Amino acid sequence: MNKATKFAAVALASLLALSAINAPAANAASCASKTKVTMLGTIKTEIKDQFLLAVKDYNSSQSCYTVESIAADSKLTFLQNVTPMYAAKKAPNIMYTLQEIPDMADKVMDWKGTKLAGLVPASLLEGAKIAGKQVGVPSTVEAYGLLYNRVVLDKAGVDPKKIATRAQLEAAFKKIKASGAGAIHFSALWWSLGAHLHNLYFTNAGKTHEARLSVLDQMADGKKDLAKDPVWKNYIATYDLMKKYNNRKPNLTDTEYDRGLADLASGKVGFWFMGNWAEPNLITSGYGTKYGIIPLPISNDAKAYGNDSISVGVPGYFMIDNQQSTAEERAGAVDFLTWLYTTPAGQQHVAGPVEKQGMNFIPAYKGFTVKPTTYMAKEIADYVDAGKTLEWINSYYPAGGQELYGASSQKYMTGKINAAQYAKELQAAWKGKTKTWRGVSK
Repeated sequence: MNKATKFAAVALASLLALSAINAPAANAASCASKTKVTMLGTIKTEIKDQFLLAVKDYNSSQSCYTVESIAADSKLTFLQNVTPMYAAKKAPNIMYTLQEIPDMADKVMDWKGTKLAGLVPASLLEGAKIAGKQVGVPSTVEAYGLLYNRVVLDKAGVDPKKIATRAQLEAAFKKIKASGAGAIHFSALWWSLGAHLHNLYFTNAGKTHEARLSVLDQMADGKKDLAKDPVWKNYIATYDLMKKYNNRKPNLTDTEYDRGLADLASGKVGFWFMGNWAEPNLITSGYGTKYGIIPLPISNDAKAYGNDSISVGVPGYFMIDNQQSTAEERAGAVDFLTWLYTTPAGQQHVAGPVEKQGMNFIPAYKGFTVKPTTYMAKEIADYVDAGKTLEWINSYYPAGGQELYGASSQKYMTGKINAAQYAKELQAAWKGKTKTWRGVSK
């Protein structure tokens, strides 16, 4: 079974949670004094308020630990934030990341044998397993593709389920424009381009997990000529289509996410290339709840691999420092995360609806009694159930890689470089990289 297929089976099982596990309350009882536990960031900025509310409720639920979120500099990478903290002997107790997991493996705790790790299906733990050590546990399962506004598409007479090729997508764009709305909001956010859109090339470049990793090998060895790759040519053609019909000029500032959100929510556009993490923001925007997700086709062959599937994976893993923390701090970090994912109160924060200040996460742990109920979450479950999922190869990018790929993609999106130059920049960014996806240490 390849990794994408495993993700499909796992995510569905996690979402439906058919057999509940009786999860006892977190271990914190009563203590003579409270231990402060620090966490860098809040998982995602989109659910910052909901996460901090969960922290507040946890802190008031017991008398042993106080969890405190430390703000990270959004203009810096994870490693740029955390490295100076380690140098100053002020490492956070809890950290959350994805690509940088191999860089942190020697600094963090092994989750193997813990109750929380035992509730995660094996395939969802793989992304944070380094040389046999379980260095992290997942936050949720996410998906990205083309988000759509059902009201806009209905008015234009577009059935999103019938879009299976790039030509059909362009036909839908034309219908939406003819109805008076913009076709698509194509965000120029570096992380959206460098991690998510860029992944659509790599995940379609091979039909098996090993074939996809082989493409990463070729990139690192400097043996991949993207300009001659048919999959890359199709990827660029789809990229160009979204550029052509983008309802706004590219915006490289931090306001871009909110702009795309507002355009889709208000019905100014029919589509937005983004992920289901935006659904809570869309729902709370005040324009209703009629939002769904479909695949972004990258060829004109309806039967081609990937055209009927959405990207599904783990966006990040929780790690606990094992170098500078005390035993009490590590115990508190484990207690907080165990409370968050196993108790009724914690699960309500994790998977509850945004209307009730939940994070609307699709559970990655067995035994969840709280299940997402939104339209988009149900659509994702349908894709998973049908086995129509694509692997997150961006999970294997070298640390700092997606920032480089995103920067090059922004140049292409804004017309500063052409397609040939874009391909060469990406090849240069990959060449010589340590093959951490093969377990090679730096």
